[in-house]
Amino acid sequence: MASPTPEIPVAIENLCKAFGPQKVLNGVSLQVASGETLAVLGRSGTGKSVLLKLLIGLQSPDSGTIHIHGSDIASLDAKQLNDLRKRIGFLFQQAALYDSLTVEENVAFPLRRYSSDPASQQQEKVRELLSSVGMAEHGHKMPSEISGGMQKRVGLARALVLDPDILLFDEPTAGLDPITAAEVDDLIVELREKRKLTAIVVTHDIRGAKTFADRLVLLREGKIVAEGSFAELQKNRDRFVQQFVGSVG
Repeated sequence: MASPTPEIPVAIENLCKAFGPQKVLNGVSLQVASGETLAVLGRSGTGKSVLLKLLIGLQSPDSGTIHIHGSDIASLDAKQLNDLRKRIGFLFQQAALYDSLTVEENVAFPLRRYSSDPASQQQEKVRELLSSVGMAEHGHKMPSEISGGMQKRVGLARALVLDPDILLFDEPTAGLDPITAAEVDDLIVELREKRKLTAIVVTHDIRGAKTFADRLVLLREGKIVAEGSFAELQKNRDRFVQQFVGSVG
């Protein structure tokens, strides 16, 4: 693997993480190119969500390295890590909206904390983002008044509000009906085409991954067992790989 550089947004080398005797990541190495959308697949408990937490420093690896824009995140102090996190948007599996804030207030929250732009400019940006995810008419509502799919859209708008260049998705279609899940998949495709973001999408949704991912990685027992385009994974004769991709046309 080439040496990490600022031109490679995400570079992971020999990453290992265990919880007690359970090794959830066992020597994972990969790079994600600028503007690429990578789907990370695997059974539950194979370390997919842990990988995302490691990438933003919420957990620390047992060994191995993570470079974001050329910086080894393990070497950063608290302020440097916080500054780096501003460049990374995160869409949580359950959207993680604040129950006591309206939709608009949820999206605006990172701006209120980190931006020095005038309030009117912040509000305009929030409304533009809500419009871009199809939520323009719902800014005044509380999270409890909108559906799970709508909450995911609001969470996506909030993840984009600080103009990140890396976006992480944790099971973006989990718990959604097929139509709503397809709409979320389409939003990911739209982000790739319009914003040229580097994205890592942890998902069980192989049909969605086929739609939005440039490259797919399949984890098993903490290791990468297959990597490539959807077509390349379809040609893989490994039984485990076929269980994931063989039934999708």
